[in-house]
Amino acid sequence: MNRESGDSALDQAVKRLDRAVALLEQRLNKADGGLFGEDRARLAAELDEARAREKALEAAGAEASAALGRAIAEIQAALDTGAEEAAEDEPVGEEA
Repeated sequence: MNRESGDSALDQAVKRLDRAVALLEQRLNKADGGLFGEDRARLAAELDEARAREKALEAAGAEASAALGRAIAEIQAALDTGAEEAAEDEPVGEEA
């Protein structure tokens, strides 16, 4: 067997491996700045949207709470007025 052809095949395999590793490193470096950066930007935008929705929901909740408070006060006032009117309508007592 020719030792020179064996070394040549091994050298070629090493060169191919080196090129593959270099290409992989390039793609990883590009992905680190590109794909991961895009994911980070997308996630940041989604977080901003979620925070805006949260603020809107908090505002709507505060408005609903205030409206419920007013409704409760109106119902309580109506009940109190009804109770006062009922007390006025009751006979005080018959005198003999």
